[in-house]
Amino acid sequence: METKEFTKKMTVANNGFIHLIINILILVLTIILATTTASEGFAIMVCCLGCIVYTLHIIGFMTIQPNLSRVLTFFGKYRGTVVDNGFFWVNPFYAKRRISLRARNMDVPPIKVNDKNGNPIMIGLVLVWKIKDTYKACFDIEVDSTTTIDKDGVKTTKSNGYDNFVNVQSDAALRKVAGLYAYDNIDHHSEELTLRSGGEEINNRLEEELRSRLNIAGIEVVEARINYLAYAAEIASVMLRRQQAEAIISAREKIVDGAVSMVDLALKKLSKEHIVELDEERKAAMVSNLLVVLCADESASPVINTGTLYN
Repeated sequence: METKEFTKKMTVANNGFIHLIINILILVLTIILATTTASEGFAIMVCCLGCIVYTLHIIGFMTIQPNLSRVLTFFGKYRGTVVDNGFFWVNPFYAKRRISLRARNMDVPPIKVNDKNGNPIMIGLVLVWKIKDTYKACFDIEVDSTTTIDKDGVKTTKSNGYDNFVNVQSDAALRKVAGLYAYDNIDHHSEELTLRSGGEEINNRLEEELRSRLNIAGIEVVEARINYLAYAAEIASVMLRRQQAEAIISAREKIVDGAVSMVDLALKKLSKEHIVELDEERKAAMVSNLLVVLCADESASPVINTGTLYN
């Protein structure tokens, strides 16, 4: 969407200190004319006129600090955005809306969503954003406000700024991205991108989704990162047992692979060095005993055989 924003440059004519001196001169001139005139009616008229000019002139002053701006409108017509820092004076009939250009941080609480496989998960993000286009921020979205009434019946209206808009859009973007990927790969041989393993790719996808949603408000996404990821409470215990089972199976596979390699090495070494000649039956018994010793969870208890294998 093309922006209508443009920057209004401040010149010497907008110098606030020059107009402050002018304002003082107006006040002094009004006092002198009111006190030196002989006509009481003329003095009252000079005082009223001087007060009106002084008041209108003083309304035009504004101070802009670093990374702040003022959006100027003249009876509903956009007149530009002032981003220069300093003390300035502008047309007193301009409406001056203050817009912060500073970066803001938002921690979106974890929400429950379904991943690609339909598993309920909890996912949250941290977002750093700032306003880039002041025209869109002022005129393309409605800033929410909440009204509260205290016990004395006094109404208080508090503006939520852009936080509510950013929070709602962040929630929607997070739900969409979470639904595109699985929490993790059930089949560990699969190379499919998941929320757990995606890392920067998932974060980049989330940033793209947020930019497309927040661009309408002139908001720039500086950084977006998933800061919380876990299974929902109702399936967390089941998934924990599954992960434990997978870890046990993986460990058993390594133990068996190592045991088979050691048994093979032992048989080859016995045969190569002619330490003992074993027939197939004795080899089978030796392999069985070695595998029991090497794969057992506890230390094996030796049993002394006083007979022979064939008795």
